[in-house]
Amino acid sequence: MNQDWLSAFLKPKLQRKLTENLSRQLYRLLKELIRHGRLQAGSAIPASRQLAEELKLGRNTVLAAYEQLSAEGYLESRHGSGTYVCQAFAATRAPSALRAPRRPLSRRGASLHEASRLPHNKMGAFIPGQPDLALFPIEQWQKCLSRSQRTAPQEWMHYQREGGLPALRHALAEYLFLTRSVQCKPEQILITSGSQAGLALIAKLLADAGDAVWLEEPGYAGAQAAMLESGLISHPIAVDEEGMALPSRAPTPRLIYATPAHQYPTGAVMSLSRRVAWLNLARQHDCWIIEDDYDGEFCHSANPLAALQSLDQDNRVIYLGTFSKVMFPALKLGYLVLPPELVEPFRQCQARLHGETHYLQQAALADFIERGHFAHHIRAMREIYARRQQLLRHAVQSLLGDSLPLSGGGAGMHLLASLPKHFDEWELQLAAAQQGLWLRPLARHYQSAPDRNGLVLGYAGVPDERILPATQTLAQLLETRLK
Repeated sequence: MNQDWLSAFLKPKLQRKLTENLSRQLYRLLKELIRHGRLQAGSAIPASRQLAEELKLGRNTVLAAYEQLSAEGYLESRHGSGTYVCQAFAATRAPSALRAPRRPLSRRGASLHEASRLPHNKMGAFIPGQPDLALFPIEQWQKCLSRSQRTAPQEWMHYQREGGLPALRHALAEYLFLTRSVQCKPEQILITSGSQAGLALIAKLLADAGDAVWLEEPGYAGAQAAMLESGLISHPIAVDEEGMALPSRAPTPRLIYATPAHQYPTGAVMSLSRRVAWLNLARQHDCWIIEDDYDGEFCHSANPLAALQSLDQDNRVIYLGTFSKVMFPALKLGYLVLPPELVEPFRQCQARLHGETHYLQQAALADFIERGHFAHHIRAMREIYARRQQLLRHAVQSLLGDSLPLSGGGAGMHLLASLPKHFDEWELQLAAAQQGLWLRPLARHYQSAPDRNGLVLGYAGVPDERILPATQTLAQLLETRLK
């Protein structure tokens, strides 16, 4: 051991004025030398007395560092011989050229990573699904949250397995019946940490790896990711003007995922006859239907259809809802309305796999609903979003005429803009980002090769006065490309 080299290396790095004591500093420096191969496996290190003299430290300071390194397996003592770097580190410093190439992700993980592409900077006009947070009644919410914090019982500090705060489940059961005709008891509602968590729970508990699941095409990428995560085989089912079409040929499904009230992203509303046909098909195949009512609160038609769940006589529909659109995304609360036979297993498995979450927020949300703030906010935003949709339609028509047809809009927070076949949506997305616009290509919502081109244009989060200028920028980007 070249003790002069070691001492020369350590001396300038030991700082007596740091809050970290000298023993801890010495331990950390020696550990890094061992981990990086500067102190090789099997090599002797100086005796504690010698190193203490070289570094002008107390011997106990050096001994404490040695003892910690020995306890963690970096050093080993040999009786009558001294202290050495542990032999276990001989195999950890293989030359990089000899190391086997690493595959950090599993094949499923790599596929999930590819399917989970998210924008780095989700800012600008036309973001789909983005509520206008500037109009959220933050003061009323903060008061509800403050009340829940002041009155929180001690048992909320323990693990919970009720499926959600009873007060919130009661408030939701009443609200869903009045607004969406959902038929359920409060006990059938399971509060989740967002709709994505609800989808993952459904996929894990109701299907096995390799089972078939039918998904809308084009459809919600989050549902695609949830099914992939659980090892299910997704089969895209075409969407037409009546919503998800019944396929003529496809493997027998275990799960069917649909957005009947407002198909995402095309905006189609599933007809009553189509809904009945899907319920009959679920009975025929003995499978479950996941009804995602992601933005059903923002229906702009005079006579909206009731939820598919309200027609279900066989308890085959699982109703999925979220508060990210009607409240704010960071709330991270969603819910499932479960058939009675699924309530207990879902409740127990959620408690075991994920645990109950956000009881303070759940209490604040129940208070927010009971005091009328929730219903008032939805009514106000429904009017604002309907107005913004009309502003966007008018701006597109006046600037682009029939060259950018818009569809959808009976509900929700976005419109679908159709583009010519072979149009490069991805290049347009990049160009728009440089102009402060956030555009989502329709191709992003396909599992297979897209059969149409378009843009999913969100209008809800765009202030009235920004819609025309943003559309003008979009029109300028499209003019040369459409020619």
